[in-house]
Amino acid sequence: MSIVKISLLFASLSLILVGFGFLIGYFLGDIFIWLSIFLLIAIAMNVFSYFKSDYIAIKMTKSKIIERSENPRFYDTVEKVSEQAGITMPKVGIMPTEVPNAFATGKDEKHSVVVATSGILKMLNDDELEAVIGHEISHITHKDILISTIAATIATLISYIGNMILFSEFFGGLDERNNSSGIILLIAAILIPIGAIFVQLGISRDREAYADEGSVRLLRKPDQLISALKKISNVNLVNKKPAFGRNRQNNPQPGAYSSLFIVNNFSKHSLTNLFSTHPSLEKRIANINRVRYELNI
Repeated sequence: MSIVKISLLFASLSLILVGFGFLIGYFLGDIFIWLSIFLLIAIAMNVFSYFKSDYIAIKMTKSKIIERSENPRFYDTVEKVSEQAGITMPKVGIMPTEVPNAFATGKDEKHSVVVATSGILKMLNDDELEAVIGHEISHITHKDILISTIAATIATLISYIGNMILFSEFFGGLDERNNSSGIILLIAAILIPIGAIFVQLGISRDREAYADEGSVRLLRKPDQLISALKKISNVNLVNKKPAFGRNRQNNPQPGAYSSLFIVNNFSKHSLTNLFSTHPSLEKRIANINRVRYELNI
């Protein structure tokens, strides 16, 4: 992904956030102050996300950093693949959910984390797990983990502000006031987070296909990666119950951070699929097979 494209994508997210400030200021009658507040928030979020991206992602997904003794199989797999890729060994974490998935995050190669869910560690065999870790290590070597985490952080904030506006008691008397600017703000509270999702799409879809390719080139295990993707993608098609049910403490919900994961299998609702930050399984398999034929594996 080019520097120009990355800059445009982050400028878009920041402008969306500042746009909220403009609309709130317009509604409350003090545009300059609210523009300034939201501009400072956008700058602060970008700076904080740059230095603390791994911390944010770990906290938001309720993951736990582990040592080798806590899960030798997973830890050794990450160590093996990172050595093969020629990078510093990332920290290793486990996310406490039975939904099979994995993600990588961090500022750079020296400050990175690879996380797997407890579900994926149970589901995949050793070769499939290695292929998945190859995908996550490729995110690190391609230097796109920071980009994705910052995008997810800003998108989460935008959605949170939108929800606050929608459900705030401040708008309880909106109909009585018949305030057209308030109605515009309510509409914006619905549409602006959707705009943030579309910006995330521009960041996430390309990088997922590129990381699949990186795993195949690094480990030369295309069949194992395809098998892992199929297993992970189909988990909710087999189990019709929601991926995150009654006990969210044991099954944390990643929200906008779903874009970080190798597959977005946290929901199978049609609306979620429409705004999916990941390419379809069919497209990913076709891309993996293209690389396989190129490498004559």
